[in-house]
Amino acid sequence: MTNTEPKDAKKTQDINQRDNFQRPSIGNSRPSRRITAGQNRPCDECGQTDWTDDINRGEVICNSCGLVVEENVVDPGAEWTNYDSNNDRSRVGSPTTYTLADRGLNTSISASDLTSSGASRNGMNARGRRDWRRRRVIDERSKTRQSRARNLVKANQFIRDKSELPKPLQEETARLYRRLSHEGYVTGRSIAGVTAACTYLVAREENLPRRIPEIANNFQVDEKELSRLIRQISRKLNMHKITKPSEYFHKFVSDLELPPKTLSNLDFLWGAIKPHEEVWQGKKPMGVAATLIYMAAKEVGSPRTQAEICKIAGVSEVTMRGLIKLIDGLLNRLGIQRVN
Repeated sequence: MTNTEPKDAKKTQDINQRDNFQRPSIGNSRPSRRITAGQNRPCDECGQTDWTDDINRGEVICNSCGLVVEENVVDPGAEWTNYDSNNDRSRVGSPTTYTLADRGLNTSISASDLTSSGASRNGMNARGRRDWRRRRVIDERSKTRQSRARNLVKANQFIRDKSELPKPLQEETARLYRRLSHEGYVTGRSIAGVTAACTYLVAREENLPRRIPEIANNFQVDEKELSRLIRQISRKLNMHKITKPSEYFHKFVSDLELPPKTLSNLDFLWGAIKPHEEVWQGKKPMGVAATLIYMAAKEVGSPRTQAEICKIAGVSEVTMRGLIKLIDGLLNRLGIQRVN
């Protein structure tokens, strides 16, 4: 006869332990709330709401007691499985861009694949390379049969090569030019001139101003013509904006190779004269910025001559001397002492 007393005693002990176990009261305590997309209810075992998604195993696990509540969870991320023999695992092409006339949606035959080394790499003989070169010419011509498409190709080339703007601002400039082209504004006007005006306006809107002579020199257009186009486009698209001298501080300080502490002194001087609009409004913002930099550079012990600063700012020394008198008079009335 088998003795079952130890088993019964162990069973009784387990029952007693289970009865004595008290789950944490969800209503009385405030458990940590770490909720996943698929789990927003408390754990059935411990009552906590603290879940972890194990992406490698595809499981949802309770951080408190380790209970697995979901298995084989679908991974919402991108699939990077490579089914080809090469190492490229990308599944899509380049994003659309306004800096290309077709916005990058058309396919193109790369010229690098039709060189002698590219042709040998692709297993192409001399005759095949000659045929594909001809196909490439036909393909490029077929994309620019319309005059508007040829116009956009040339304008976008100007933007990429001569605007000297970051890529996001090049995108915005190309988008602005495309809008003007669709509205018929570009017809009868210089492509380079309209492109230069769009570059100036976008840079000004993004607080990265460029001087008109600088842009006119880059795009090889007349300064007066560029100024006229800027006024017309800003009125047409309601892009009026007052350029403040402070927008030129970083560029001029960098060009003059001044120490970084010059900027803090500049901010102090600009903060003092900014409320007095009669002093700086109506004046060239580059001239006001150059004058403040001239004063701030003296105070930090890294002086620059008026000629050096005027050359960077594109203003005359006579203009700077007149502004120095105005700003000096204002600072004296405000009781601000500066180094002479």
